Amino acid sequence: MNQIPEKPSLDGIESRWMQQWEADGTYRFDRTAARSDVFSIDTPPPTASGSLHIGHVFSYTHTDTVARFQRMMGKSVFYPIGWDDNGLATERRVQNVTGARCDPTLPFDPDFVAPFSADNPPPKDHRAVPTSRPNFVALCHDVTHVDEIAFEATIRQLGLSVDWSLLYRTIGGSAQRASQRAFLRNLARGEAYQQDAPTLYDIDERTAVAQAEMEDREMPGAYHKLAFHRTDGSGDLHIDTTRPELLPSCVAMVAHPDDERYKPMFGTTVRTPLFGVEVPVLAHHLADPEKGTGIAMICTFGDTTDVTWWRELNLPTRALIGFDGRFPADTPEWITDEAGATAYQELAGLAPKQAQRKIVELLQASGEMLGDARAIMHPVKFYERGSRPLEIVATRQWYIRNGGRDNELRNALVERGNELTWHPGYMRHRYENWVGGLNGDWLISRQRFFGVPIPTWYRLDADGFPIYDEVLIPTEAELPVDPSVDCPAGFTNEQRGVPGGFIGDPDVMDTWATSSLTPHVAGRWEDDNDLFERIFPMDMRPQAHDIIRTWLFATMVRSHHEHGTPPWKHAALSGWILDPDRKKMSKSKGNVVTPIGLLEQYGTDAVRYWAANGRPGVDTAFDEGQMKIGRKLATKILNATKFVLTFPEAVGEVSNPLDQLMLDRVGATVAEATAAFNEFDYARALERTESLFWWFCDDYVELVKGRAYSGDASAVNALRTALDTLLRLFAPFVPFVTEEVWSWWRQGSVHAQSWPTLASVGADQSPVDFTCEVLAAVRRAKTEAKSSQRAVVAHLVVNAPVASLAGLQIGLADLQAAGSIREVSMHEAEVLSVDVTLAPPEPAATTET
Repeated sequence: MNQIPEKPSLDGIESRWMQQWEADGTYRFDRTAARSDVFSIDTPPPTASGSLHIGHVFSYTHTDTVARFQRMMGKSVFYPIGWDDNGLATERRVQNVTGARCDPTLPFDPDFVAPFSADNPPPKDHRAVPTSRPNFVALCHDVTHVDEIAFEATIRQLGLSVDWSLLYRTIGGSAQRASQRAFLRNLARGEAYQQDAPTLYDIDERTAVAQAEMEDREMPGAYHKLAFHRTDGSGDLHIDTTRPELLPSCVAMVAHPDDERYKPMFGTTVRTPLFGVEVPVLAHHLADPEKGTGIAMICTFGDTTDVTWWRELNLPTRALIGFDGRFPADTPEWITDEAGATAYQELAGLAPKQAQRKIVELLQASGEMLGDARAIMHPVKFYERGSRPLEIVATRQWYIRNGGRDNELRNALVERGNELTWHPGYMRHRYENWVGGLNGDWLISRQRFFGVPIPTWYRLDADGFPIYDEVLIPTEAELPVDPSVDCPAGFTNEQRGVPGGFIGDPDVMDTWATSSLTPHVAGRWEDDNDLFERIFPMDMRPQAHDIIRTWLFATMVRSHHEHGTPPWKHAALSGWILDPDRKKMSKSKGNVVTPIGLLEQYGTDAVRYWAANGRPGVDTAFDEGQMKIGRKLATKILNATKFVLTFPEAVGEVSNPLDQLMLDRVGATVAEATAAFNEFDYARALERTESLFWWFCDDYVELVKGRAYSGDASAVNALRTALDTLLRLFAPFVPFVTEEVWSWWRQGSVHAQSWPTLASVGADQSPVDFTCEVLAAVRRAKTEAKSSQRAVVAHLVVNAPVASLAGLQIGLADLQAAGSIREVSMHEAEVLSVDVTLAPPEPAATTET
C-alpha cells in the first residue's frame, strides 16, 4: 500500500536514511561470497590532515556510483574506506595545530602537554615547542583521531556505500604489519636495498624525497659568468652558472664531445676562481652546446645532471651542503690554497641563498665574475609540499627496485600496465611515460617521525660505528616492530648505542610505501587469507590521474614483486576540480572549497549530481549552478513519483502502442546506461537516464495522464513500470531521494534491488516523438495567445509528411485529450506546421434580477 507524504520534502532525508542503512547493514560485504561473485574496490584513503575538500566529494562519488551499480548487478561489493594518517602532511598539521615540533634527541616526557589545540590554535608568530618523538607521535595520533571523526561524518553525509566494518588506518597495527612484512620480503628477494648516494633532500623538512614527489616550479634566477683559469697559462675558460655558491664543490668542467670549441681542452685542467682547486675538463654527451657558453661546471651536487656526470665520469665527491641546509664550518680538505680557505670561511655556516649573495660579492671583488648577473626564469625542483628548492645531499637511504635502473624490470612493469583496462584508455600512456622516464629506484626511507618504522637494526663495531652490511631483521611473527624501542633477537636494551651492541634504523617509510599496499591492508593480507583470496586481485582502482606516478605505480611495483600480477583489473581515473581561473583546487594553493556547506545548502543528492556529471579522467570546473540543477532533479523525482503513485495499480496489460513505445525507449536507456557503467562511464549513464526522465515527465506523462486519470490499465501500468525502472537507474547517483520515494510503495531498499532489465526491441520511436512534437506546438500556440493550457482548441490543423501523419494516428486520442482539442485535420506537407484555432471562451454565467 502506498504511503505518500502529503508534502514530500528533501529536508532531513540524509540523516534518516544513513541511520537506516547502517542499522540494516545495507552495504555490508558478504564474506562468504565466491570470488566470481565479488566486486572489490581499492578505495583511496584520504590524508587525515584537516578536512575533506570538494575534490574528495567529486572523485569518491564516481567510485560510489560504480559500487552501487555493481551491487545492483548482483555482486557482493568489497568497498572499504581507510585513513591515510601517517607522513609529512600529518606532521605538519599536528605542528600547526598543537604548536609542538619533534626533536628526536629529547627524552620522553610523561607530563608533556601541547601548548595549543584545534580549538585554540597558535598565533602566527609562535615558535614551535620541541618535544620528544614519542610525545610528538602521541600528538599525531590524537589530532588524526579528531580529524578522522570529522572525515567519517562527511563521508557518511555524502552517502558513500562503503562497509564501515572494513575501516583501516595506514598507521594502525594491521597496516604496519603488512607494510613491514612486504618490506622484509622485498629485502629477502633483493628488491629492497640501502646505499650511500646523492639524494634529493628537503632542508626544511629534513627528509629525503623520491622522484615521484618532486615537481618543477618556474622560479627567478640568474646566470653568472665566471672565469676559470687554465693551468697551462693559456687564458681563462668562461662558464655560465645559476649556482655560483656551489663553486667550492666543483669537481670538473664538462662540454659535449663534438663541440669544436672545447675539443682541444679535453684532458687538460683549470683552476676554480676564488678557491684555486684544480679540476679536469671532460667530455660528456649530456652537455648542451647551446646552453650558456656550452661548457659547464660539475658540482657535487647542484642538480640531477651533476649526479649523472659524477657517476658516469667516476668523479670525486665534494658535497658541502648538509642536512641542515648550510655550508659546514670547517674549510673542506680539498681547498688547500690559503686565499681559497679564507674565501671559504666567508661562506661557512650560510644557507644556499645567503652563500650565493656572498660569493657573488667575492667574485666581483676578485674580477672573476664577468659583468652583472643576467636574470632568467627557469624550472627548479621542489618537494611537492615544500617551500624551498631541493638540495642534493649524500646520505644512506633505502630503495625498492622499480625499473629506474633495470630495463628488464622497467619493461615488465610497462607490460603490467598493459594488463590493466584503463578508463579512459588514454591514461595508460601517462603510466607508460612515467615508467619510461624513471632515472632511479624508488627511495622509500624518510627522516621523519610519524610513519611505519623501517624494521631493521645494525650491529655496532668495537668503535661504535654501524656495520650496515649486517642488517638485523625481525621474524614476520614479531611484526610490527619499532626499532627505536624494540630490540633485535639476542640483544638487550642496555646494548643500544653501545660499542659491540646495536642501533635501530631511525627512519620511517615513505607514506606511499604503506599506501602502495592498500589492497593488502584493506584485504588483511596474511592476517585473514580467506578474505584476501576473495578480493585480490581487486576489480577496481579508482583515483585521480595526477597520482598515477605515485600511488598507482607504487602499488603496481609492490604487487609485481610479491604476486607477479597487477593488483587490479581496472584503473578508473578521475580528473581534477578546477577553480574559476581553471586552476586545480588544492590545499597547498589555498583555493579549495569544503563540502559541508554545499551538502547542507543543496542536499547531498544535488552535490553528487554535479560530481557524477564529471566525465572519467576529465578536469571539471566547480559549478554550483549544476548543483542547483541537481536539487531541481531531486525535487522532480519526489513530485513525479507522487503523481504516478496517485494512480492505483491496475489489472491489465500494457497494450496501448504509445505506452509500449515509451517502455521500449526506457528499455533502450537501460541498455545504454548498463553499457556505460560496464565501461565505468558513470557520466554517460547519468546523462542518458536524466534525458529519459525529463522527456518522460515533460512529454509522455502530459500526453497520457488523461487515460491514467480515467483508470486505463495500459497507461497506469506503463507509468508505474517506467517509474520503477527510472528509480533504479537513478539510484547510484541520487541515493537518498530514490530511497525515499522507493519506500513509499516498495519493500526493502532500492539499493538492494536488482539493476533494471527492461528490454528494448529497438522499435521506431518516431510516432511518439512526433505526437509529443505536435503537443508541444499546441502548448506553444496557447502560450503565445496568452491563454491557459486548459483552453479548448476548436480545430487543430497538422501539416506534415505522410509517414509522420500515419504515426500520429497511434497517439491521436492522447493528443486530443492532453491538448483539449475538439477536432484535428491532417494534410500532407514536406515539413511540420500546425494551425491552432482556439475555441471562444465560455461566456460568464449571468444572474437574473
